[in-house]
Amino acid sequence: MEIKKSNKAFQSKKTNLFIILSGIFLTNAILAEIIGVKIFSGEMTLGFEPVGWTFFGDYVLDFNLTAGAVIWPVVFITTDIINEYFGKKGVRKISFLTAFFIAYIFIIITIVTKLHPAPFWLDVNSSDPEGNSFNIDYAFNTIFRQGLGIIFGSLVAFLLGQLIDVFVFQKLRKITGPKMIWLRATGSTLVSQFIDSFVVLGIAFYIFGNWSWAQIVSVGIINYIYKFSVAILLTPLLYLGHHWIDRYLGKEIAEKMTEEAMEDTSFL
Repeated sequence: MEIKKSNKAFQSKKTNLFIILSGIFLTNAILAEIIGVKIFSGEMTLGFEPVGWTFFGDYVLDFNLTAGAVIWPVVFITTDIINEYFGKKGVRKISFLTAFFIAYIFIIITIVTKLHPAPFWLDVNSSDPEGNSFNIDYAFNTIFRQGLGIIFGSLVAFLLGQLIDVFVFQKLRKITGPKMIWLRATGSTLVSQFIDSFVVLGIAFYIFGNWSWAQIVSVGIINYIYKFSVAILLTPLLYLGHHWIDRYLGKEIAEKMTEEAMEDTSFL
C-alpha cells in the first residue's frame, strides 16, 4: 500500500511539473514568434545612439533585434530544466508539439488576414492620434502576416536548435554528472543558438529573400552576441529554478527523475 501511494505521488508530481514547464515553454515560444515581427534598436531603447559598426566593407550594422529575442531566453532556461528532469524525450515532445502549434497559429493568422474588414471598423479607426489618415486593416495585416520564408525558416531553426541543445546538454550531463549545471546549460545554449541564429536568417532572408551573405552573417553575429550574453546572465535564474523544483519534488523524487532523464528511461 505504501509503495503504491509513493508511486502515485511520484507520478503526480512528475506530471504536474511537466505540465507547468511545458506551459511556460509553449507560451513564450509562440509569443516570441508573434511579436518577432517588430525590430527594435537596442541602443536607442537604452538611450544611446546607434553604434554604426561596419562589417564586410560598407555594410553598417547596429544592435537591431527582433522583439521576440526579449523573451526567447525564457525558452532557453525552460529547455534546460525540462532536459534536466525529463531527458531528451521530454524536450523533443514539447518541441515538436510547439512547432505544430506555431504552424497552426500562422495558418489561422493567414486566414484571418484574408477576411474582409467591416466598414464601421475602418471608419472608427480611420485616423491616428495626430489626425493623420490611418488604415487599420492594412496595419493589422502587415503586423500579423509574415512571409512563407520567415515562417519556414523560423520553424526549421527552432526544431534544429532544440534538438542540438538537448544533444549537447546530455553529452555534458554524462561528463559533469549532477554538478556544474551552469556548464551544460550554458554550453548547450551557446552551441544550439549559434546554429539557430544563422539558420533562420539564411532560410528566411537569403533563400526566400534578397539579403546578401554579408547581411546574413552581420545580423546573425548581433543576434548571437545577444543570446550569448543573456544565456550567461540568466544562469542564476537556472539555479533558482532548480532549487524551487527540488523543494517541490523532494530530494528523493528529484534525484530519481534526474537519473531517469540521464538514462533516458522517462515515461515521456
